Amino acid sequence: MPEKPSVLFVCVHNAGRSQMAAAWLTHLAGDRVEVRSAGSAPADEVNPAAVEAMREVGIDLSAEVPKVLTVDAVRASDVVITMGCGDTCPVFPGKRYLDWKLDDPAGQGVDAVRPIRDEIRTRVEDLITDIAP
Repeated sequence: MPEKPSVLFVCVHNAGRSQMAAAWLTHLAGDRVEVRSAGSAPADEVNPAAVEAMREVGIDLSAEVPKVLTVDAVRASDVVITMGCGDTCPVFPGKRYLDWKLDDPAGQGVDAVRPIRDEIRTRVEDLITDIAP
């Protein structure tokens, strides 16, 4: 890994899982890691239940906006973590790809999103240990 690794989180709508993962990584790793998130078919807004679930742990997602996945974002990242985007993610040699199987919070209430939020935190903590100890 480079001195400051770059991580891209990708899900379909960039409105739930990838937004929460990017927020956790930014919150827990600070400036030790460059963080991006994107979606293969971005939603109009971040899932309100994800915003609420993250607010409960002191992380504000209210100003975040779903972003479209670009080839440049993948090219600029050392680690690409997909969360249900299937074959829409471009693959480049030399990148590290991980696929996190996580429930989709779309259409779920905050009670259903909390366990997803907590599982993402655990995975992000493990990722930090691996790429930016």
